[in-house]
This record gives sequence, C-alpha cells and structure tokens, in this order.
Amino acid sequence: MTDTARYVHLTARPTGFPTAADFTYVEGPVPSPAAGTAVVENLLLSVDPYHRGLMDGGEGGFALGAPLEGRAVGRVVASRDPGLAEGDLVFHRGGWRTHAVVSSGADGTRRLRNREGVPLEAYLSILGGTGLTAYAALTRTARFEKGEDLFVSAAAGGVGTATAHIARLLGAGRIVGSAGSAAKVRHLTERLGFDAAFDYHDGPVGEQLAAAAPDGIDVYVDNVGGDHLEAAIDALREFGRVAWVGALSTYNGDRSPAAPRNLFEVVHKSLRVEGVLVRHHTNLQDELEEFLVPHLRNGSVTVDATVMDGFDRTVDAFVGMLHGENTGKMLVRTGV
Repeated sequence: MTDTARYVHLTARPTGFPTAADFTYVEGPVPSPAAGTAVVENLLLSVDPYHRGLMDGGEGGFALGAPLEGRAVGRVVASRDPGLAEGDLVFHRGGWRTHAVVSSGADGTRRLRNREGVPLEAYLSILGGTGLTAYAALTRTARFEKGEDLFVSAAAGGVGTATAHIARLLGAGRIVGSAGSAAKVRHLTERLGFDAAFDYHDGPVGEQLAAAAPDGIDVYVDNVGGDHLEAAIDALREFGRVAWVGALSTYNGDRSPAAPRNLFEVVHKSLRVEGVLVRHHTNLQDELEEFLVPHLRNGSVTVDATVMDGFDRTVDAFVGMLHGENTGKMLVRTGV
C-alpha cells in the first residue's frame, strides 16, 4: 500500500466545455480510518455527464479547491467499520481520488458480492449507476412491454448501451439509436444489435428518425433533450412514453432548446413524459443484478466500456466523455 493519496480538485468554474485548466491534481497522505469507517484504495473510477452540471456550483454542486465525488469501486485496505473487512471490494461515491474514507451503508456504499465470471468494470457500467438508470427508465418509468419499439439517444454511451441490452432482454421489437459518428453508428448496428441507427450530424434528427422508424415508436429513452426530444414526440404513437434521463445538448452551454416546439403533441397523443433520477431507484439494485448477471456470465450481454489507464488520465477521460470520445461507459483504471 502506497503512503500517498491523490485527488482531483476543481479549481475554476468551467465556461462551456471543461478543459484541463479547470482542474488540478493534489497529493496528500493516505487517510487513516476513524471508528466506524474504512479506507478504500480505488481500482476503477466513473466519470459521468451529471458531473458537468455539478461543476457550475450552487446547491449540491462541487466546491472549488476540494476533492470531487463520483462512483468508484475499490478494495478495503484498512478498516474500523464492522461491516467492511480488509480485502472487501466496495462500491462507493468517493471517486476522483486514489483513496477514500467510507462507511458501510452510507451514501450508497456497499460491499460487492463475489459474482464469478462478472468483470469488475460491470459494477460501474451495466451493473452500476448507468445500468440501474436504464433499468429503472424501462421497467418503472416507461413500463416497457414486450414487442414495443424503442428509440434511444446518445445510444453509444453508457446509459444508451445498457438500455439497448436490457430492452432486448425484455423482448423489444425495433430498437433505433442516435449517435455522434459513423463509427458509433456501425458499433450500434453491427455489435449491439440495433435495428437501425443514425448519426445526428448527418441531417435533421426528426427526418432521420422518421426514416429509421417509419411506423413510429412506443418508448423514447432520452439522454440528449433538444431536437432529439422534439423528434421523438413526433415519432411516438398514441399513449407513448418518454423516460427523460438527461439533456446532453445543454450541459456545456449549447444553445439548443431544452424544450421542444411540439409540446402540444403530448396532449394530442396522450403521451407521458417523466424524468428519471437514479437515486430514486436504488432499491432496484438487487433486482437488476439478478436480472443481468446470468446474461453477463453466458456472454449474451457484454460490458460496454472505454477504459483509460492511470489516475492521471481522470480529467482526460471526463473531458473526452463530454466530447463523445467513448463507446459505452467511460471509466478510469487508477493503476495504484
């Protein structure tokens, strides 16, 4: 065990897309556990789109000059917590650092089950917050049913790929996705089993969605907002549902409208639009794992992730993710 811990601090409020100049890497001694806590040496870190909004400050936002937070998986190296033993693998929210002090059961901290054949990356992707978001969006928010047709935006990202895997297991009819490059479109159709996909840079989203789903859709899982949501409202059939997860089109100062211009179609077609916050669905974690683990073990579901090696790549991974450089979930392998 090293004597030095490293942290990422936010040192400036980003304007538009964050850059490396908005962050700094800080070193300090590895913390010692107080009574009721344990020290975890992080193995994998998650960088997520929602972190961008927290960097603007305000209530619940990231403070300047302090360690950031994020989902992480690590191994307990010292413990005074009766619920955590040295050597345990732990999921927690003390990311953006090499070492974290955690308490069992606090802020979502939990000891990971020993599931043979399941890669560690799964616990920060399809079995982590992204997978749980997708599962809740489909099974609770949209109440997705066998045979229904689905559209997913940002479909090559973490939530998007998880949504497609889960929807297919639930018996989806046609699955259509949007992505930000031709390579990602090929990945969706050739590797992930999408029935159709398009690059939103190639033309108006509404026109491309209409061509990819000429008979309409039943459910839209929205990770983008703006023109994607507007297009989906036009494509949705009567009594269609929107599970609104995120609005990537607005996170970095983009002027794309968050609100579509065809909102009255929600009334005209009796649509339902509902937001999805994963923190409201943590009670589904065991259900998610029981549903997916057999498929991860037999290979019918894969872990879709882009992994950068080295803690000093954390900021690069985050900025790259916001620019769409990842396929699947963006993770950092700390290398400590």
